[in-house]
Amino acid sequence: MTNANNGTPDAALTIREAVPADIHAILAIYNTAILHGIALWRDDTVDLADRETWMASQAQGGFPVLIAEIDGAVVGYASYGLWRPYAGFRHTVTDTIYLVDAAQGRGIGSTLLGMITDHARAAGFHVLIADIESGNRASIRLHQRFGFEIAGEIREVGTKFGDWLDLTIMRLALQ
Repeated sequence: MTNANNGTPDAALTIREAVPADIHAILAIYNTAILHGIALWRDDTVDLADRETWMASQAQGGFPVLIAEIDGAVVGYASYGLWRPYAGFRHTVTDTIYLVDAAQGRGIGSTLLGMITDHARAAGFHVLIADIESGNRASIRLHQRFGFEIAGEIREVGTKFGDWLDLTIMRLALQ
């Protein structure tokens, strides 16, 4: 898709559309987030078929899946999709950004968020939502830099690793 640097020291950072061969890297990043993080409120990892179904659904819906690579290694991915599956929400989408630990704090998340925000705006969507675990201050700050506002916080609606988790909902008007 494009070569991006966005002020990071990673001159070899490339952002491109995902291809089927990326599915194993996407699966590994996703499952690592399940096993070790609190961004995904799932307890069990997923299999290759699950991520293949997700990628096919994204393609069918016209939603991009962007890959971040450094020197040919996949270090993250981003996408967006419908926020809720009901017709009344058809103009509202939600973002997804996952990075390997070594890629965090290097501007890659900003590059990806900027690109999917631009894509969602160009596609004519009205609002982009970010559902973020309230303790994830880095993600909240990232979204705020792009103009997202906190729409609310719902306390103790999720659980992971034996802890109750709060959900911060952020929104960005695209139109």
